Amino acid sequence: MTVKQISVFVENTPGKLAEFAKVFYENGINMRALSVADTKDFGILRVIVDDVYRAACVLKEAGYVCSITKVLAVAIPDEPGGLYHVLDALGKANINLEYTYAFNARNKGKAYMIFRVEDNEKAIEALTKSGFRPVCQDEF
Repeated sequence: MTVKQISVFVENTPGKLAEFAKVFYENGINMRALSVADTKDFGILRVIVDDVYRAACVLKEAGYVCSITKVLAVAIPDEPGGLYHVLDALGKANINLEYTYAFNARNKGKAYMIFRVEDNEKAIEALTKSGFRPVCQDEF
């Protein structure tokens, strides 16, 4: 079970993130999660949205370069140690993280983590064996 994430290249100058957000606003696309990784000249925005196909079409029409990547979304207990136990399960299965980010959702007592790993199926198996539940796009 994976989630589709959109990665978007954005120039790292004042107002560019607002321009990006305006495209979604004007088209009624809701962001569920957002992560920004930046360098001096550009940033990579990673977003989870309510309608991936429509968001990708709207972004391309607006001139953005973007790609869609399958990532893992995992519900974890929203308490001290919640993240540790997930990371420990992945480490014991020899799964390396390329990147991760977190967000809270409507489900009280749960936090959600996005994980980009080399082998989604291996990670899903390791997490499931450790009692963690990967979630699908619709659950957000």
